[in-house]
Amino acid sequence: MERTALDLAKMPDTLAKPREGLFASRWALYTGIVLLAVLASYVYWLKTRSIFACQASGYSADRFLAYCGGGNYADFEDGAFYFNLEPPALDYARDADVLVLGNSRLQIALSNQVMADWFKQAAASYYLLGLSYNENMVFTQELLRRIKPRASVFIINVDDFFERRETVAAKTVLHDPNARNRYEWKRFWQSLHRPLCSALPRLCGQKYVIFRSREDGAYYRIQHEEPVYPQNAVSYDRTIDRAKVDESTALAIDFLKRFAQGRCVILTHAPYPRSLG
Repeated sequence: MERTALDLAKMPDTLAKPREGLFASRWALYTGIVLLAVLASYVYWLKTRSIFACQASGYSADRFLAYCGGGNYADFEDGAFYFNLEPPALDYARDADVLVLGNSRLQIALSNQVMADWFKQAAASYYLLGLSYNENMVFTQELLRRIKPRASVFIINVDDFFERRETVAAKTVLHDPNARNRYEWKRFWQSLHRPLCSALPRLCGQKYVIFRSREDGAYYRIQHEEPVYPQNAVSYDRTIDRAKVDESTALAIDFLKRFAQGRCVILTHAPYPRSLG
């Protein structure tokens, strides 16, 4: 047996090799476990935070996904309109005889067959340009500048519409320098979401999802393949904030002077629980 400099026996190579092999196999096992954990985490993230948190059965030749409750996806419609990522939708909005402006409560109230049948009988076209996130005039006026609508009639839901605040979605679209790229990626993911979730629905989650018609802007949800309808009873809050009323009135006058000259304007209100009386 060979001796070392300290006169200690040197372990034969035949005994060292099995231990080296054991370390190698354990390292491979640990690496595999880590990779599986990373993969499982990513799959979980996809199903809870991305577009794959939502089902895909609401797509059609006329509909695109406007909102998905996956936290890292959320809004698409604001960016879709602002960056013209759904050109047919903007074309229909531009050419409509009647343009309806407001928030998602307006969308829910008017996204129904009664609305469609009335305008069909009147031989007139309409477009619901309401937006989620309780969107108001700040973002809507930017869309109107881009769309340049030909409508002779504006229907405006006054529910929190004439305000100066920017919503979360509006701030992103209007001020984030990477917003366009982010929304283009959201549009790209829809091209994968539709075939994958349609073929294998169990791969995708059940988060709240809204689909939107390109032709008239109506909202749809996938659970029943029909327009969304409100579920809660209407009630009213009779408290009046006079300062807010005065401010909203001034903003409304200014908005109408700039965007509604020569048009018929109908102010309305889609009631909901604790509506302002």
